[in-house]
Amino acid sequence: DYLDHLAYTLYAENYFGFINSAIEYIDKMVDYITDNIQAKPHKKTPPFFDKYGEDLLYITYQPNKQTTWYIFFIVNNNRYLIKYMTNNHASGHLFNT
Repeated sequence: DYLDHLAYTLYAENYFGFINSAIEYIDKMVDYITDNIQAKPHKKTPPFFDKYGEDLLYITYQPNKQTTWYIFFIVNNNRYLIKYMTNNHASGHLFNT
């Protein structure tokens, strides 16, 4: 639901001129996460993000030079549960401390 809403929001906020472009953007992000969440080195989240869960890890996804997505998750029995997602436009300043 979050990603469907995100695609609509990106289109409605004029980040994309066509809804299909926004959907494609989200599809590429999902593909990246699926292909890389196990293989890419995990980083420990800053304390600010503890409100989304304890012992969270994160990976990044950078679809372009201006945007970096942060995907926060837990690992349990070799399963990855994504708990929160944000990008540097919303929360980037929190990673500079």
